[in-house]
Amino acid sequence: MKNTVIIVLMLIGTTTFAQNKNAKASMEVDGICGMCKARIEKACLNTKGVKWADWNIDTHELKLIFDERKTDLNTIEHEVLAAGHDTKNAKATDQAYAKVHGCCKYRDEEVKGAHDQKDKS
Repeated sequence: MKNTVIIVLMLIGTTTFAQNKNAKASMEVDGICGMCKARIEKACLNTKGVKWADWNIDTHELKLIFDERKTDLNTIEHEVLAAGHDTKNAKATDQAYAKVHGCCKYRDEEVKGAHDQKDKS
């Protein structure tokens, strides 16, 4: 009887620890506007296991909550790069960047300047 109680308690403890599957993480992602925000967040949310994504236009910080059993930060970063946005660790391919809308060309100083002028108005 004692052994049964101990085994049941151990199983309950194991189940409790196994339920903590969600991880919080953040990464720096380049972009300049609301369209960039939508594209970055969509790329993340379309990744299996990502539950929440929020990219801040001003700080370029992408905050994430994801199920570690289904994905990892490297996979999410790969999807962001495939959407055409650079991260602190890697640069999107020229082909992926070329697909980004003209107003979202965050590598182009003229486009960045145009966004800065809009923000000041």
